[in-house]
Order: sequence, then C-alpha cells, then structure tokens
Amino acid sequence: MSCELKEKERAGVINPIFTCQPCGAQYASIGIKDCIGIVHGGQGCVMFVRLLFSQHFKESFELASSSVHEDGAVFGALNRVEEAVDVLLMRYPHVKVVPIITTCCTEVIGDDVDGVVRKLNEGLLTEKYPGREVYLIPVHTPSFKGSMISGYDVAVKDFVSYFAQKGEPNGKLNLITGWANPGDVTELKQLLAEMQVDATVLFEIETFDSPLMPDGNWVSHGSTTIEDLKDTANALGTIALNRYEGGQTAEFLEGEFGIPAIIGPAPIGIRNTDTFLHNVKKLTGKPIPQSLVQKRGIALDALTDVTHLFLADKKVAIYGSADLVIGLAEFCLDLEMKPVLLLLGDDNKSYANDPRIKALQENVDYDMEIIMNADLWELENRIKNEGLELDLILGHSKGRFISIDYNIPMLRVGFPTYDRAGLYRYPIVGYAGAMWLAEAMANTLFTDMEYKKNKEWILNVW
Repeated sequence: MSCELKEKERAGVINPIFTCQPCGAQYASIGIKDCIGIVHGGQGCVMFVRLLFSQHFKESFELASSSVHEDGAVFGALNRVEEAVDVLLMRYPHVKVVPIITTCCTEVIGDDVDGVVRKLNEGLLTEKYPGREVYLIPVHTPSFKGSMISGYDVAVKDFVSYFAQKGEPNGKLNLITGWANPGDVTELKQLLAEMQVDATVLFEIETFDSPLMPDGNWVSHGSTTIEDLKDTANALGTIALNRYEGGQTAEFLEGEFGIPAIIGPAPIGIRNTDTFLHNVKKLTGKPIPQSLVQKRGIALDALTDVTHLFLADKKVAIYGSADLVIGLAEFCLDLEMKPVLLLLGDDNKSYANDPRIKALQENVDYDMEIIMNADLWELENRIKNEGLELDLILGHSKGRFISIDYNIPMLRVGFPTYDRAGLYRYPIVGYAGAMWLAEAMANTLFTDMEYKKNKEWILNVW
C-alpha cells in the first residue's frame, strides 16, 4: 500500500484542469471596490476569462484589455497600456485602482510595465487627472508558468504590499479566503460573528451574487476597499485559509509589519473547521461560543447519518486547486471514503514539501496517486486504459464529459461550475459546508443508484 506523489509523464496538456495566471489576477481584482483591471495582452485574455466568471456566477463583471495586436507583439505595446489607462479613467470616473495585469505575449516581448506605470504617474495622471485618486499597480502574471491559482496568489500579494501602511492597531483579524465563492465568505463571516471577531476579509465577494433591483441591474464587483487594504498592516494577525491562494501575502505581512500569520488549513470538514476556530481563538483571544459547539454537533449528527452506511469505502477521484483537493481528500478520509486519485492542476514544485501531502503519504493504508501538473486526461486514461474503478468524482464542470462517458457520478466542486445552478451560494467550508458536502455526495450516489438500479434497495432502510 502506498501514497505516491509524481508528475504526469507527458510534456503536453490534454484537457487542462486550470486556465492561466492572468485569470487568477483578474479574479482578485474584481474583489476590490472601485477597481477595474487592465489586462495587457490580446482581447481573448479578457474575453474568455470574463466568460468563465459569467458562466460560474451568472453575473457580469468589468475588466478591460489593452488589446495588443500583431504589431504590438513585434514592436512592443506599451503605448496600448497608456491608451487603455486614459480611456478607462475617462469612461469610469469612479475608478481608483487600476492593476496592469501582464500576459504571456507581453512578458515574452519584454514590455516594461513597471516603467510605463512610472511614466503615467509622472505624466498622464498629473497632467490630465490632477488631484484624482488613482493607483496603477503592475501585476506580473506570465501565462507560460503557473496557473490561475498562482496568478491569484501573486495578485493578492501585489495589492496588499502596494497599499499596506503601518498605523494604529485596529483590533481586527485579516482573513484571506483564497479562491472562494460568495457562500463560503458568508459562512466564514458567520463563524467569526459568533465569536465576536471583527475581520478584514480579502476579498469581500458576497456581492458577486448581485440582486435584480427596481432601479436597474448591477454590474457585480467586490466590496474590499482601499482603506481595508491599507489597514491590513495593523491587524491582530492574519489567517490565510489556503497555502497557495494567499499564503505569501500572510508571510509578507508577518515579515514586513510583524503581523502574526497562520496559513491553512482550509476549513473543509469538521476537523479543519475545528482547527480554523482554534486559530481564530489563538490570534484574538476570543472564546469559541456554545452556539458553535451546537452547530458542530448538528453537523456531526448529519454526517453520522450518511457516513458508514452510504459513503464508507467509496472510491473517489478529486481534481482542482491543491488546497481544495487536499481539503476534500482529508474530509473524505474522515468520512471513511477512499480518495484514490488526486489531480493537482499546476506545476508548483513545492507540493512535494507540503506537510499535508506528507501526512497522506505516511497515514494512508491503501493505494493512492497524487499527480502534480495534472490534466484531465490523467483521470480519463486511468479509467479507460488502466482499469481504475471509481464510485464518485469531485471537481469542477470541465470534467463532466468523463463522468458522462464512463457513467461515474460526479459532484461539482470548485471553479468553474457552469452546468449546475447556484452552487456558488452553498458553502463548502465550516460546519454548514461539511453538512452540504457530505449530504450532496450521498445524494449524488443515491441518484446514481436509482438511475442504474444498483442496490437502490439500500435506501429502503430509511
């Protein structure tokens, strides 16, 4: 029995799990109030990312492009940045934060984005927009390395390091949620409210679930303010829920301003939610109230109802971002399930040193594979050609055809999810998230049993 960590053997990618770094930077940017990012690259670098966001959230988001064409790819395209900033500021008088997000083509041709930001600060902003509060922030996210996960991590650090200013202690906790859904942020805020903890949430994206109002539609955007970002340097401490989606920002605040940092684990499942609450208690001194003990008990009761009879020994494949995949795997193990294949969708070499992966290698008592830099062909090939038997797949919507073609039930988790309605409203973190995940996995298996007429008699025990 072994838990093996390895890279995929092929150099090429077939059906990628992730898109590229600029997508992650764009996701971070839409979490900031009065912010519209300019993606310095071809129009597709914005169009297809906006499409992903709109498919997932069923909302519209504002992002801009410098619209680099063939001539810019040959001769350089910094003039496109200058034009884009000018047009953006003219068209949107409320905009204050303008990240300049690089892409593969503009990094390859060597456009000096940092230099053009200095030029604009000294020229255009002082001459045409004097007195206007505008912050131009270069964010380097070349698409030829990393993924949307590392791009998000880079952008969060760039935003915080740009704005953070030491002042008076604010008595707040910094909470870096990582690539979350509105439902996750709502659940996290409720947990903190029950502990009477005030927090600066990076990023505050509850408003991504935008209302239809009598006076017209909203364009969705986050509500983290410039003041919130500045005040991160004055917090009691920082909790980054995900090691690879905000972890380096927590380390920056600790190194630069002495803000104590705790990185992970993502509060997926009972065990990790317990750890999260104890970490909050450690940093703030606030006790864990009886109301949360009761919510924990309700969640445990719900999990007990489905675990041993329906979920135990079910073989699961999980794909997506490392923090999500590892958190889901730990939760599945707690539910007596067997995650047999974990697919981590980018090329982060530090996965080999992740203590959570080392713990899996030391403690798993059956055969498990963890594939770095994986794509979805790794999943399909094992099912199609290597005889991998699965009871359930956990991952985002891009794996749906594998589920369909090989008749394996699948629960949509992660980004993007576009072939199920409203899942972004349901948390996968906290005690409420543990209940939803366990019951959703059980219901997915129940539906499959009925569809295949396989052991549906088991349901009669209820």
